Amino acid sequence: MDTLPVYLDCDTGIDDALALAYLMAQPEADVRGIGTVSGNTDSGTAARNTLDLLALLGHDDVPVAVGEHDFLAAPYAGGAPHVHGANGIGGVQLAPADRQVEAESAAEMLVSLARASAGTLRVIAIGPLTNLARALELEPRLPGMVHSVTVMGGAALAPGNVTAVAEANIANDPEAAHAVLTAGWPVNLVPLDVTMAHLLEEPHRQRLAESERPAAQVLASMLGHYFEFYRDIFGRGCSAMHDPLAVAIALGSVVAESAPRVPVVVDTSDGPGRGQTVCDLRGKYRGYEDRRGATCRVVLRVDADFCEHLTLSLTEPATSAPSPAAA
Repeated sequence: MDTLPVYLDCDTGIDDALALAYLMAQPEADVRGIGTVSGNTDSGTAARNTLDLLALLGHDDVPVAVGEHDFLAAPYAGGAPHVHGANGIGGVQLAPADRQVEAESAAEMLVSLARASAGTLRVIAIGPLTNLARALELEPRLPGMVHSVTVMGGAALAPGNVTAVAEANIANDPEAAHAVLTAGWPVNLVPLDVTMAHLLEEPHRQRLAESERPAAQVLASMLGHYFEFYRDIFGRGCSAMHDPLAVAIALGSVVAESAPRVPVVVDTSDGPGRGQTVCDLRGKYRGYEDRRGATCRVVLRVDADFCEHLTLSLTEPATSAPSPAAA
């Protein structure tokens, strides 16, 4: 099987933890490095969570670099403990990994990996986009040096989750998001429109809890906290799978049924629209034709029951978990 070189940029909270576990379970994913950024928690805590999770998952060889603590135009303001818990992972205490983070920054790691990967590196960003914006500053040629960028973020036609129009990853650093989404590299934007349609339910969580795999049991414990946050949104214990879905789309494990390539910009004003991803979807009534010159695909619908696929991937050996396309 041909492998896919991957750089993951994350703010390791609960759905990041599931995304990381899913990514490491995919045999085609060759994870070359992971950078952390402030978002759900601060970048240093996110790095520690990532190191400890990698050790639990049996992948203690993947380098982890700490990225930006503050955002381009604003300081980090404390994260989302009401969503992800005080430590970012629902209060679950992981056994500490023996190793430490790399000396280089996350932005430096991304640039280095891109230079070494001859245009094959898949960049997956599931937190605020500050590290990617810093990498663009370090290497202006970066958009031509990677295969693609997949971003979990934004809301195209759906409401936001931190303001009426803004999603959390984009709202934390709109300036960085605007730079990344308009840089000219091929972007898959995975917004709330599609992630809020794929819910991990209590039966899924129970299967994780009852799995013989220790990592699955730990993830089930984290989800208990996450489910309580979503109870006010959906009226029951469940959770949207934002970050894991973005990883699956980046790897091609899930196919986007509707993903028009359209112009996307981010509102960086100080008004009520700050952080909004302004996606030009006026082609809706013609069936969403791709727009000439646009480089951002906005994923609106996928072709499978993603949470069933995710649960199988986390509880069964990789060879026995069918792809959604085959399910």
